[in-house]
Amino acid sequence: MTRPPRTVLRLHRATLWGALAFLALMTAGTAALRRGLPEDGDVPGTLYSTYLDYAPVALLALPALVGAFVAGPLVGRELEGGQHRLAWAQSRTPAQWLTARLVTGAGLAAAAALALMGVFRLGAPRGYTELMWPDRGTYEAIGPALVAYCLLAVAVGALTALVLRRTLLAVAVTGALTTAVLYVLGSLRWDLVPLDTATGRGDGWGHRPGLPFDAFWVNQGVTNAAGERFIERHCVPERLPGHGCPADTRVTQWFVDFHPRSHFWYTQLIECGIVLALAAAAGCAAYAVLRRRTP
Repeated sequence: MTRPPRTVLRLHRATLWGALAFLALMTAGTAALRRGLPEDGDVPGTLYSTYLDYAPVALLALPALVGAFVAGPLVGRELEGGQHRLAWAQSRTPAQWLTARLVTGAGLAAAAALALMGVFRLGAPRGYTELMWPDRGTYEAIGPALVAYCLLAVAVGALTALVLRRTLLAVAVTGALTTAVLYVLGSLRWDLVPLDTATGRGDGWGHRPGLPFDAFWVNQGVTNAAGERFIERHCVPERLPGHGCPADTRVTQWFVDFHPRSHFWYTQLIECGIVLALAAAAGCAAYAVLRRRTP
């Protein structure tokens, strides 16, 4: 008997071939752009600069696309059209039917994420990711976070399809939920790990020793003798409207709150743990909904 995941792949082979063709096109285009890059890593023109500006951000759409595929063709369309009953009648339990689609979706999602991450790394010039690591898109593309978000999209897509049983509605809701989680956690990720702080005497507009060149600066300013923080240009020579200033604005030292490059992996692992926990909860909820709706 044909194994269920292989059956699911065969049913959607046209979509898979299209995805492979798109990946091959992206790889070829990226390699062509990368071939003209000088050894020193300087960006040699507008087209390549545009690629570096938009390629990492475009990767953030991948989880929503994965979720749409699961909520639509993979699960939702079968539920809406009644094809799932045929599978259940062929000695497959509803749980086995759902498992086959989750396993297939998860495998394809992880493979797509890793492949596109590889294409991005192929196109990024030397030193680019070391400097741009905290930026959205780049952060997801050079760590496991993008794979985790794609796995979450698989679970959310299956859950929404089972709950709504309307393909287009499930696709829209899945895209909205996946994008919302990506946005919220992306906004909170740098609060997951405590900041490091560097200080020094003076206003700090000159050389700031002790700061790594690849650090991610979160906050900077100056302090007075009492240690109160403020932004000098907001308070001296007079306070600008809408800004808080201490009574004593005599600067004694500068400060910078930052994340060193080493915090990248701490943040990635914590964020992936949160996302995978959400994915597991959504997957369990999908099985619970399936059990309640199975006659």
